Amino acid sequence: MQKWVKISIVVLGFAIYMTNTAQAEIRSQVVNYKIGGQAFQGYLSYDNAIKGKRPGVLVVHEWWGHNAYARKRADMLASLGYTAFALDMYGAGKLATHPEDAQKFMQATLADMTVAEARFNAAKQFLQQQATVEANKIVAIGYCFGGGTVLHMARVGTDLAGVVSFHGSLATKTQADKGQVKAKILVFNGADDPFVTTEQIGVFKQEMHKAGADLEFVNYPGVKHSFTNPDADGFGKRFDMPLVYNAAADKDSWARMQVFLRQVFEK
Repeated sequence: MQKWVKISIVVLGFAIYMTNTAQAEIRSQVVNYKIGGQAFQGYLSYDNAIKGKRPGVLVVHEWWGHNAYARKRADMLASLGYTAFALDMYGAGKLATHPEDAQKFMQATLADMTVAEARFNAAKQFLQQQATVEANKIVAIGYCFGGGTVLHMARVGTDLAGVVSFHGSLATKTQADKGQVKAKILVFNGADDPFVTTEQIGVFKQEMHKAGADLEFVNYPGVKHSFTNPDADGFGKRFDMPLVYNAAADKDSWARMQVFLRQVFEK
């Protein structure tokens, strides 16, 4: 049973910009909120030119934390006609620029999965309460750490129409039980990503099969970790990590995700 978390919301900042479509009017808002007394900062984006309610998409950040990249993806989703909320899994101000800090933030968040789940569910509840959102039509997408997070939420039976993982972790200590996964699952992985082994892929696929999950797994040959983020090359060189942007895989995965979203929301 999903636990609902009471959160206090303060909306700060407001921006409007025009997309390439003349009629589109993307509105974005910084959202400061608290969970259990701890401060978090998210980012809400939607097209104000669209009248009425539309599906909502949660965006879970990479291990660096809630940053401009997560917000960029939220704006891109808004331009597709969805209301998007880039949530915060670490806490306000916890944004890493060095892998050691990112590792610390991630480990602290994952130390107690009930806490991590509560943070995700609070963001989901907030998105569902927005006037522009159809509360029963929610998808979660995630990158790197965020990809592993959305897969975990699917594993524990969170009520989501679907989840999409981009270069996310597959390994878990909490395997899904048969019939527990409600969300359709789409995974994009770099075949040359050293953080995801061939063995892990096999175990993951077997887990999803046993759970009866609806899974599509896309493995890009020659592609490494963080392939959707144009900043990956800079981080990779600076810290000697296998992070490499791949424009073709980025474009293809985003296009496939759009098809996936249309399919799950048509139901």
